Parts: sequence; C-alpha cells; structure tokens
Amino acid sequence: MATILPDVSRTFSEFLLLPNLTTKDCRPADIDLSTPICKFSRGTNSKMKLNIPIVSAIMQSVSNDTLAIALAKCGGLSFIYGSQPIESQAEMVRKVKKHKSGFVVSDSNVSIDNTLRDVLAIKEKTGHSTIAVTEDGTANGKLLGIVTGRDYRLTRDPLDKKVKDFMTPREKLIVGQVGITLSEANDIIWEYKLNSLPIVDKDNEGTTASRYKDGSPRYFRITGRNFRYDGVP
Repeated sequence: MATILPDVSRTFSEFLLLPNLTTKDCRPADIDLSTPICKFSRGTNSKMKLNIPIVSAIMQSVSNDTLAIALAKCGGLSFIYGSQPIESQAEMVRKVKKHKSGFVVSDSNVSIDNTLRDVLAIKEKTGHSTIAVTEDGTANGKLLGIVTGRDYRLTRDPLDKKVKDFMTPREKLIVGQVGITLSEANDIIWEYKLNSLPIVDKDNEGTTASRYKDGSPRYFRITGRNFRYDGVP
C-alpha cells in the first residue's frame, strides 16, 4: 500500500551547484581521492589505500574478472563475490592475475593426434585462440607447432580433423629463446605482427635453465600493441 509523505519532495534536477563558489579550503592539495581498503579508527588514516576513488562492490551483478581487469588497468581492484563455489572464485582471480603477466606457462596445449573438436573445447575453456602443439600435449613437451584461428575453417573442416593436418609446423614459427627479456619479446611481436610468441629452449644444448626441458613452449600472451601503450620499452 502506498504511503503519502507530507514533506516536500525534491529531485536531483532541482539542485544546482553555485558557479564559481570556491572557498579557501577547496585547494587541490587538500583533496584526497584515495580509497581506504582496510579498517581504521576515526581520526586516523587507513594503512592501505588505493589512489583512485572507486572499487567495485561484492555483488554478482557488478564484480567479475572482466571488471577486475578493467579496474586493475586504472590502479584499482574489484572484490570478487562470494555467492559462488570457491573453485569459481579462484578461477576468476586466476584470470585476472594471468591477464597481463608477460611470460606465462602455456595452459592451452594439444598433441598432433588431437582433433579440431579438442582445439575448440580448449579455446572455449581458456579463451585463448593460440594453442601450442607439443609431442605429449603438455606445456613441458617439445614444441611441434601451433594452432590459431587462421589454421582452420569451421564451415569446411570436420570436427574430427587431426591437429597434425592443419597446424602451423614448428619450422614456420617465429620463436624466442629462453632468457629473452620482456622488451626483446615485445620487439619481436611488433616486428613480425604476432599475437603471441613461443619461448623455447635450444635443442640439444645444456645452457638453458634446468627447469625447462628442451623445446618446451612458454607463451608471451600479451599483444605488443597493448604493452607499447602501457609504457613497456
């Protein structure tokens, strides 16, 4: 049942900021747009702050990995909502942390005996359009090639088509060697107009880091253009 309030009602359009009204206290040096992100007592300052005036709410309709990535690019953060399984929460956090991590271990891998159906399933799961083809189908196997969206046509290729029949073979790939810097990898991506750069060990040479097996792929998944704009040399 509706309730009638006797008070005067107002809308936002009825309020107007007085033009040119600036008191002596309204100086840029006195303005604080930071956001406290931990509990603190009145009259004290928070020990943890963000230098932007906004964070996202812990709401399913507001905060997710996409918004968290967008806020992180601006120096902010997003609170992942808890009304979901812990595994789903962890997956959201994982996506945010892996969005711009430079060199990452490839989590999108197939063997030459996998099919186009397997490739599409991995693409759907990870969101990666570039998939490494290795001897054993893992990130630790020897790199044999890659599969990208340009290697197959869904309107013509059957889903049971073997990866070995449409992948781009290793000899046609531009790769980097273990030990390459982020800046050097970025330059290669720009020079050859790549979306990602496989990083591999030198075959049959024992000078690389011991935790890498010969030929194992490591992927630099961030486009060079985005890194350029963000100030990577």
